[in-house]
Amino acid sequence: MIPLTYVIIGITVAVSIWCFNNRELKYRLTFSPYSARHQNKWFNTITHAFVHADYIHLFFNMFVLYSFGYQNSSYGAFGLEADYVNFFGGFGQLWYGLLYFGGILFATIPAFYKHADNSNYLAVGASGAVSAVLFASIILNPFNSIQFIFLPGVPIYSIVFGALYLIYEVYMSKKAKDNIAHDAHFSGAIFGVLFTIAIRPETFTELITQIAQQFN
Repeated sequence: MIPLTYVIIGITVAVSIWCFNNRELKYRLTFSPYSARHQNKWFNTITHAFVHADYIHLFFNMFVLYSFGYQNSSYGAFGLEADYVNFFGGFGQLWYGLLYFGGILFATIPAFYKHADNSNYLAVGASGAVSAVLFASIILNPFNSIQFIFLPGVPIYSIVFGALYLIYEVYMSKKAKDNIAHDAHFSGAIFGVLFTIAIRPETFTELITQIAQQFN
């Protein structure tokens, strides 16, 4: 079975590149709380997650999704999607899909609260969904050592990466004016944690145990 992570990445890359060369399509798919509320264009609460501001934005989101969503190696599959399949069998990919798309929707809540009557507010990106995957993975395996190609030989705990990720988003949300919904990262992170605990309650006690073991 093809990993759902790869399917999502493939569709997102294709749609994003298409929109880079088609401004009208990009505008139609972009998230606008105003048009959703006042013009019933609710579809953009989902479609905006498949559109990105530029190649750097696209690469960063898809790189994080690939890193924490699903990877296959000689040692076997790992990542959140693999964990879900291990926990829930044939329903694992269904739960994973619900997490991803739930993260997209949940992450729009702050924007609706702040900008429902602001016709100038627009946002794109899979930030909410990617954050949901990232933080769901972190609470399952907070002390997994991860390495990145731009930091060779420097392992980082996933929980540390998550903290740095949110610090970066705080900085960018205050500085950037790039139509990227940086606050969606926080909503997505919250959703990822709550969703995973809801469908697998023992996750919470396992998390506490893993943290306690670090201090023994």
